[in-house]
Amino acid sequence: MSVPEIFSKGGPVVWILLAYSIIAFAIVLERYLHFFRIGRLPQAFSSDMEHASKVEDVQSLIKGLRGPEVAVLRGLLHAHKQGVLDLVRVASRIGSWELQRLQKGFRTLSILGDTAPLLGLFGTITGMIKAFMVIDEMGGKVDAQMLAGGIWEAMLTTGVGLAVALPILFLLHWLEGRAERHRHAMQNYASMLIETLPHKNTLAVIENVEP
Repeated sequence: MSVPEIFSKGGPVVWILLAYSIIAFAIVLERYLHFFRIGRLPQAFSSDMEHASKVEDVQSLIKGLRGPEVAVLRGLLHAHKQGVLDLVRVASRIGSWELQRLQKGFRTLSILGDTAPLLGLFGTITGMIKAFMVIDEMGGKVDAQMLAGGIWEAMLTTGVGLAVALPILFLLHWLEGRAERHRHAMQNYASMLIETLPHKNTLAVIENVEP
């Protein structure tokens, strides 16, 4: 079956699912470019952070770098310079903001991926209703070929819905995995820096950096 036939036989539901695909593709592309712009920290960054014993060491490490982990470290250094004692709260606040920026569009992708199969099923049900209405109007006198044709046309929207939902959910889980790795890195590096700073009463491992 050609693409034009799918749209002609699938009806409005297929066009809505096409809009789903366009929106999802735009979000995934924007998120990919965002993660690409963030880049990755140097391979030896984690080891250098473990061996950093002074604030100046951390400042030199993050100089010229970018990304959510660096934003948390810069925020902690600034708060420390201002005399803030509760650095764990500072790290949690900045980390939550950075995580929200990483997860922008995730909720929309989740809604699209979850509702696409349901929308396809809705199209199938309405198609089946129309098919059986025709059978009823004809007094049940319909051959098997006509009945089969009506059924597969009705089932078409379910197939399209699944074909749209699966890539969306796969890409969403991939993006969520990248965001989760950044979250763990923010927790880890923030804890390392707090342990390096002289405020011993603020030493704590950040257990949760959630929006």
